[in-house]
Amino acid sequence: MSSRADKTPKKKAAEVRGVSRFSRASAGDYQQRRKKSARRSIAKRALLTTLLSVVVVAIAAAALWMVSVQTRLNNPRVINNDLRSSLKEQPVNSDPYYVLLLGTDGRPGETEYRADSIILARVDPAQKRVTLLSIPRDTYVTWKGSQMKINAVHFYDGAAGMVQIVNELCGVKISHYAEVNFDGLAGITNAVGGVTVDVDQYMRDTENFSGVTELYAGRQTLNGEEALFYTRCRYAFADSDYTRMRHQRTFIKALLSQVLSSGDPVKIASIINSVADMVVTDLSVSDAISLASQMVGLNAESGIYTAYVPSTPETIGDQSYVIADDDALAEMMKLIDQGKDPSKLNDKTDAEADKEAGEGESSSEEETQKTHSERSTSTEHTDNPVTVNSEDILQ
Repeated sequence: MSSRADKTPKKKAAEVRGVSRFSRASAGDYQQRRKKSARRSIAKRALLTTLLSVVVVAIAAAALWMVSVQTRLNNPRVINNDLRSSLKEQPVNSDPYYVLLLGTDGRPGETEYRADSIILARVDPAQKRVTLLSIPRDTYVTWKGSQMKINAVHFYDGAAGMVQIVNELCGVKISHYAEVNFDGLAGITNAVGGVTVDVDQYMRDTENFSGVTELYAGRQTLNGEEALFYTRCRYAFADSDYTRMRHQRTFIKALLSQVLSSGDPVKIASIINSVADMVVTDLSVSDAISLASQMVGLNAESGIYTAYVPSTPETIGDQSYVIADDDALAEMMKLIDQGKDPSKLNDKTDAEADKEAGEGESSSEEETQKTHSERSTSTEHTDNPVTVNSEDILQ
């Protein structure tokens, strides 16, 4: 009797403590768990959908940005089939290659204009080295059976013609092309916050420039208009275009050093976006970013060689030309191809010329003005610092 009585309470207690999974209470708990699980699933799906939407929008925005910048960089008026067929195909992150850099006096909408600044650049991404070779704009060449200054080739046959004539002159195969007009140079300078250069000597020219007509010697940050004066002024100097070409190389070195000082790809992309309306090139946006990223850390002093085509001024008929020394140029190109410093084949390196110009800075401002006045008879007259006399196209 006692054992049976003991078992009955224990069974009832177990039933009280345990809840059958088939009970109403268990079914209620199950429904609550399902609702919570469903709510969590909905929240997760909503979060994933939101994240996916953000990613899609970001990708679409990036694609639209790339297309926009690409369209501006690859202006079809300049980057046409003739130019592309004249360029040697070569990736920007490969072996050393040549790039033709032109500064032009072209205006928006113009189709015929000249090259005022001509620089052949050898780029070596692996070694982080760039060589800049200036070609005098008055260099005497034969183009399609006619004799002319090399800058006039652009007037007749555009970028493709310039690539071909520089290939012939220097014995190279150019892979890429970039062009900027004078308005663009000022815009680029302002877009990067100014460019810091060490101006080697006092410069003054009130005959051919308005606005900025002088610069004092010394290290300073140039704005767009000052950069134009620094890179275009030539009649204030005894050797005219040779000093101007040296200033252009100095400016490009400073600009490259400044742009490549940051390894931040976002900042590099921002700079490319800022200058896309001012530069025309065959490079794609991704190539430009890739090249800039590869060249980050470039040492402007040891990593950039500068030189100019060995040549002498000569008057033929009533026109002044520059005659290239073919043998010396061939020797110089051998050094450039080998990635060596070609400047020893010039009469003076840029550093030596800068030093000499600085030592002559003690001459008075009156003497400078007198020298300028004596040379002003053959100037390019203009009231605008970015306008060039078109009559000089074949001179």
